[in-house]
Amino acid sequence: MKRFALLPFALIVALTVSACGTKSEDIDPVRDPVSVAMDWYPNPDHAGFLMAEEQGYFEDAGLDVSLDSPTDPSLPIKLVAAGKADLALSYEPEVLLAREQGLDVVSVASVIDRPLTSMIWLKKSKIKSVRDLKGKTISTAGIPYQDAYLKTILARAGLTENDVEKVGVGQGLLPSIISGRAQATLGPFWNIEGVQLKMEGMKPTVNPVDRLGVPTYNELVLVAKGSRIEEDPDPIRLFITALARGTRFAAGHPNQATDTVLAANDALDPKVTAAQTKVTLPLLDSSGGGNADVPYGYQNTAKWQAFINWMVQEGVLSTPVRAVDALTNELLPTSQVNLDQG
Repeated sequence: MKRFALLPFALIVALTVSACGTKSEDIDPVRDPVSVAMDWYPNPDHAGFLMAEEQGYFEDAGLDVSLDSPTDPSLPIKLVAAGKADLALSYEPEVLLAREQGLDVVSVASVIDRPLTSMIWLKKSKIKSVRDLKGKTISTAGIPYQDAYLKTILARAGLTENDVEKVGVGQGLLPSIISGRAQATLGPFWNIEGVQLKMEGMKPTVNPVDRLGVPTYNELVLVAKGSRIEEDPDPIRLFITALARGTRFAAGHPNQATDTVLAANDALDPKVTAAQTKVTLPLLDSSGGGNADVPYGYQNTAKWQAFINWMVQEGVLSTPVRAVDALTNELLPTSQVNLDQG
């Protein structure tokens, strides 16, 4: 199992072979190179990608895929817009903000079709509900649209931002509540950090933001450049179908999926990763394709538009973005993926 490469990318060169002195049946086929900028270092959210790679589904589709980790989660979508990556794993809010800024990016598939971002506090904080946050310190990663999440969450509980102290801690969200620097944190994924805290005996209360008043949205989406979709859509279509196969295989083989994730990132704890993978695989497998009436990766335009309207209302977007321009379902698998193909 190869590990993710680190960005920036090396120049990707199409596979070539010499036919001199070699039987034609021994020559490897030339595959279309596809570079994918992932949202973060390998973790259970990436199980579908990793299994598609390990099981050879990308190769079956005629693709030479590279999965690359970012130095910054906001970087992948910019790489796609700049033509330096073919695809990116990003977030619905990032797609909408990028389009408002004039970047030619389009979401081509949902990978996880519900919010993972959560508000977490520990039992030792003695917080029972959001109302108890009055006078408390809340840590955030400093992401502007998550500030809007916090405003909405507090308002639903009858509070304002003036009732709490907000501190930006970057990637130090968990240390901030474990150390007591903050009594609650907004930003961790409930299926990753939430599970980790539980496994470590921290007794967390984990609240996905859509249960606290934030409109639902797709946490993880696959993004491509709009012009690429128009000019050369087939590799993207083939990639999504292979990803669907990898996701279905992972869902049916959770232990193997866990081992594959661990092989891709030796910094992960085996027991914690197994628990995270167990709760994450159903989320991946239910992304559109879990419904027999729609294909894997399906994106609900009305749901996107409702989230856009909320972002405009909260001042995150200064002008409305049309959901029909921000996403497409045209490249999704046209039939249910058959696991027996693997």
